[in-house]
Amino acid sequence: MTKKDAATLGEVARAVGGVLTGDEDARVSDVTHDSRQVRAGWLFVAIRGEKTDAHRFVAEVMQRGAVGVVSELELPADFKGAWIRVEDARGALALAAAEVQGHPSRELKLVGITGTNGKTTTAFLVAAIIEAAGERSALISTVEYRVAGVSMEALHTTPEASDVQRLLRRAVESGCKVAVMESSSQALDLRRCDALRYETAAFTNLTRDHLDYHGTMEEYFAAKLRLFDGSLGERPAFSVVNVDDEYGARLAGELSREGQRVLSYAIDADADIKARDVAFSMGGTRLLLATPAGEREIVSPLVGRPHVYNILTAAACAHALGIELDDVAEALKTCAGAPGRFERVAHAGDFAVVVDYAHTDDALRNVLRTARDVAKGRVITVFGCGGDRDRTKRAPMGKAAASLSDVAIATSDNPRTEDPEAILRDVEVGLRAARKPYLKLVDRREAIHRAIEQARAGDIVVIAGKGHEDYQIIGTEKRHFDDREVAREALRERDSR
Repeated sequence: MTKKDAATLGEVARAVGGVLTGDEDARVSDVTHDSRQVRAGWLFVAIRGEKTDAHRFVAEVMQRGAVGVVSELELPADFKGAWIRVEDARGALALAAAEVQGHPSRELKLVGITGTNGKTTTAFLVAAIIEAAGERSALISTVEYRVAGVSMEALHTTPEASDVQRLLRRAVESGCKVAVMESSSQALDLRRCDALRYETAAFTNLTRDHLDYHGTMEEYFAAKLRLFDGSLGERPAFSVVNVDDEYGARLAGELSREGQRVLSYAIDADADIKARDVAFSMGGTRLLLATPAGEREIVSPLVGRPHVYNILTAAACAHALGIELDDVAEALKTCAGAPGRFERVAHAGDFAVVVDYAHTDDALRNVLRTARDVAKGRVITVFGCGGDRDRTKRAPMGKAAASLSDVAIATSDNPRTEDPEAILRDVEVGLRAARKPYLKLVDRREAIHRAIEQARAGDIVVIAGKGHEDYQIIGTEKRHFDDREVAREALRERDSR
């Protein structure tokens, strides 16, 4: 199905399974849940969120020319306009947007990547492989949205359903044949990925995160499962799964029993796609990639075991897409992955400074083990835990940092409306348990300066938690703060002495 000039209200109502009161033949030019986006001819989906009930904006959007409203509520007695009554407004947003945009995912090979860690780097790698194979691609990631080489700021890991459909339609019209998108657990749970046809769905791993949202690991896993089990509308043609991961092995088993096509990958377990003879250095990683299509030596600028899994995920997705191994090897040779993922801060000193996005205990353990693998001296770690977020990971993050570092410095990382000192007290429970040296410094700039001041030849300073992000959220205020910039500032200050 290709995009028509405009769908009708009747067509949209049928697509969402709703009851329409209004003109069936009225044209719908676009769909949104955001009242600020509404233009003449747009359809407004009123969603009742945790903080705001969008029904309060109904009068405003109608004044701005909205063609009608989609809602879970009955038609108000005094409402003048078209009204589509539905059971689930979030699901309806996805279905309506897909109908109005002409189901662009059916005109692309769509790759969805989910998991706690590795989504962003893997998405960048898959996009690079697609480009190396001579195809235009689109990328929807935590770091940026990119369509045929044109980048846009990313507001969410996975945008709202209407924004996803709009981006994919733009990708089709720009000549893209493949699109790669991160599919987060919250986005899957909030129906942002509904009404999408995935060619390939990939599962990287599942470790403790977002339990403030999901409640339990089983609920977290259930949200991820929606990408694979047909809950979104159609099952993917291929499921790419990390079977070294406990939940990945479970997922692969369940999917195989249901007759789905599974491409497994692993370093340790038996799998369809494997990494052998792996060697690390501060300059990158070398490995032998074994696939059903043959073997190739891979030389990558990415450093560490977690990135081996990212390489394997990307290679498995490429195999599912029918891309040649030579194109895979060529792309991996130069692709440095996503910004802020074990990213070196360049300087002329005899020690290394690395910035990483790790903000869970598992991710922090992974990045510090990587640092241990390549460090000739000590590992000095700066890290923090977010405020107004899952408190259960604070002590485990403290223990991970202290256990795997020679010096751990706990500091602030988006404290939001919580007291930074209170967050550090939670973290300190884990720091003490490791019985290793540590510091607590609320000021993140001071913590980074202190870490770089004490670095010696052969050391690695790891600044974890923010990665590509260039802000701190203190209270409700978003202030500019880039770990890379502050690290360079500290390095200049050190060099000037």
